[in-house]
Amino acid sequence: MIKKITYCIALVFLSASAVFAQNGSITGSVKTADGQPAELVGISVKGTAKGALTNKGGNYQIKNITPGSYTIVASFIGLGKQEQSVDVKPGETKTVNFVMKENSAQLQEVIVSTKKSKKINTFVAKMPLKNLENPQVYNSVSSEIIKQQGITSYDDALRNVPGINRTWESTGRAGDGGSYFALRGFDAQPSLINGLPGLTSGNLDLADVEEIQVIKGPSATLFGASFYGYGGVINTITKKPYFDFGGEVAYTVGSYGLNRVTADINTPLSKKQKIALRLNTAYQTENSFQNAGFKKSFFIAPAITYEVNDKLSFQVLAEVLKEKRAVNPIFFHSDRVNPLLYKNVEELNLNYRESFMSNDLPIKNPRFNVQAQMLYKMSSKWNSQTVFSAGTVKSDGYYTYIWDDEYGDNYFNQYFHNEQQRTRTIDVQQNFNGDFHMGKLRNRLLVGLDYFNRNVADNGSGWASVRHVTPQQAEVEYTDTSGTTPPIHLTRSLVDDALAATEGTKSNISNSIYSVYVSDVINFTPGLMAMLSLRGDHFVSKGEVSDPTDDYHQTAFSPKLGLVYQPVLDKVSIFANYMNAFVNIAPSQVFDDENNFVGVQSFKPEHANQWEFGVKSNLLSDKLNVTVSYYNIKVSDRVYSTQNGSSVQGGAVRSKGFEIDANANPAPGLNLLAGYSHNSNKVVEGDATDFYNEPGRAPGGQGPQDQANLWATYKFVKGDLKNFGLGVGGNYAGKYRVIDNSLTGVFDLPSYTLLNASVFYNADKYRVTFNLNNITDKHYYIGYWSVNPQKLRNFALSFAYKF
Repeated sequence: MIKKITYCIALVFLSASAVFAQNGSITGSVKTADGQPAELVGISVKGTAKGALTNKGGNYQIKNITPGSYTIVASFIGLGKQEQSVDVKPGETKTVNFVMKENSAQLQEVIVSTKKSKKINTFVAKMPLKNLENPQVYNSVSSEIIKQQGITSYDDALRNVPGINRTWESTGRAGDGGSYFALRGFDAQPSLINGLPGLTSGNLDLADVEEIQVIKGPSATLFGASFYGYGGVINTITKKPYFDFGGEVAYTVGSYGLNRVTADINTPLSKKQKIALRLNTAYQTENSFQNAGFKKSFFIAPAITYEVNDKLSFQVLAEVLKEKRAVNPIFFHSDRVNPLLYKNVEELNLNYRESFMSNDLPIKNPRFNVQAQMLYKMSSKWNSQTVFSAGTVKSDGYYTYIWDDEYGDNYFNQYFHNEQQRTRTIDVQQNFNGDFHMGKLRNRLLVGLDYFNRNVADNGSGWASVRHVTPQQAEVEYTDTSGTTPPIHLTRSLVDDALAATEGTKSNISNSIYSVYVSDVINFTPGLMAMLSLRGDHFVSKGEVSDPTDDYHQTAFSPKLGLVYQPVLDKVSIFANYMNAFVNIAPSQVFDDENNFVGVQSFKPEHANQWEFGVKSNLLSDKLNVTVSYYNIKVSDRVYSTQNGSSVQGGAVRSKGFEIDANANPAPGLNLLAGYSHNSNKVVEGDATDFYNEPGRAPGGQGPQDQANLWATYKFVKGDLKNFGLGVGGNYAGKYRVIDNSLTGVFDLPSYTLLNASVFYNADKYRVTFNLNNITDKHYYIGYWSVNPQKLRNFALSFAYKF
């Protein structure tokens, strides 16, 4: 009997094996749009109960598939689905690969807006590092958050980052016409695109933005001194093509004549899915909340990806922006010499709705940028990245500012200048990334070479005082010792006539930088690692191209050190860093105490040095990410002017503070972003008689000392309200001392709190979002030794179709 039972059991197993041997299986991988493996993506066989999840490498396998035709579905919570058809034959293993429309950053940010702990970032350290492995602090604003908040202005996206505050809107003027931000107490402008030079003299368009990264602390070691930021740099990551057809078209209408149309279209260009094209474009018109001012822009950005094989790939991106606008003037309420006539905003009584401008006086800021990248996998341990970037930006039109030029007369002069400047840049980089072991020590090594060239041609006019205004009125009767002038209405002919009498400036200046840098992250244990980095920079200035006597050159070194210890691996990271930045300083004329010319003096580069330490955490199964840090930055060897017009080197500024950044997903559908920062910025070495460099005083442009941001969204994940959601949040900025001087006195911009909210419906094919900003209609100001009113209550209604 036992033999018969055994025989029957064996026969059953043999029969089953024969059946299973005739079944097939399906394997494959899932990658994000930027080529990173996608973990925890659900793979299912439509119409069956079979399925799998991708592992950390993005791979999956589904066994025992009965021969036949199937639809394989790839899905991730909160994102759309992808489907592919497949025929499974007996005993065959079919490979089905997917490439998601989202990049690795988006994949992590769908549930929690910035799940930085597991995300591998390749830009901040120029090598693949998780946030917990990086001793540097950075914050990201994803395209998902930008859509949730209905943001149409690049500047507004940065309200989600702690420790940064806009101090000056984009003026369009030559050289530095982009928006100014205070970051850890120092100037910062969004001048990097994908880690490469991306100059702008105007605004940036969000149509091509996948993510905005604010990389905090002096960062010259990896990014050089051309786009310095003693407090950090702002890097824009653009959208990349993926190997599937899809996209989105959207229309936004809003307050003050806002109309914006965008399109994001992606398509593969080859049946083998080796070439893909993505096109992003936008057209926008908008007026001002004041009595004059407008903006009209057109943006288009094609990008192509070509994967030649498993080792070699190419990426090419181009950006073209045409922008025309009338820019409201900067209102400087001090001559920076005499005591202030107005001690606060109430006394100044600046007319909030007065633009002091005419739409007949526009400025154009066309921009063209192209980037090309070649990636080559040299071996299992080494990768090569060769990148090329070229850009052209122009300032063409009228720039104006208002200045208290004649003390005590209660009138302010309005000056005009006709900008005619063109800047061209070329940058070439070669990076080698290695990941290998030396004994038991893991090394992630970056070796890079960088060549940068900038040429600036300026054919602008001189400056002319066109009229007098008061803080309350632009067209005002002006009386002085020579008589009375009736109110003056701004026209283009009036300004052109005034500028015709001035002497213009013609110049053509060129300089180059040759750099080499190396960075090594050494793992002593899985949880203990150190980063050692160094950059050598040789700056060569040809000065005025036609004048060989003004050439000069400087060499500088920039070190960076970091230490990371994870007491709980992939959960808690304790970090410390030392970072450096520098700026090359041109030679300057020197005069004696009797104002006699002595000669020309050369200077060392200015240097910023930061010490920072803090904690990063990833808790509750990646549902809570918190970063807390304290920093101390000293900028030394500053060059400043003396009373006789000479330049002296030896000034210093100290900036210190702390930041808290938190991102949470405490319940399904509920996401929270929150941050708080405190900064103190003072001159520690300088000249007591210099408005800009008085020891013990704030240097200007440092932003509010205290800032906070909050954004909370809830999306219904089931029931009748599924796909509907609500968002609420805002920003707080403390008192901001824009003028701090013992001779002139002090001037503080008042603190403010802004409240914003949104209601949205976001499904697979449609998205409708209504946003209301500055709900309380708060009057608030920004400034950089100036007072500039900001937008009042406004709304934006957006409709999007996804395909």
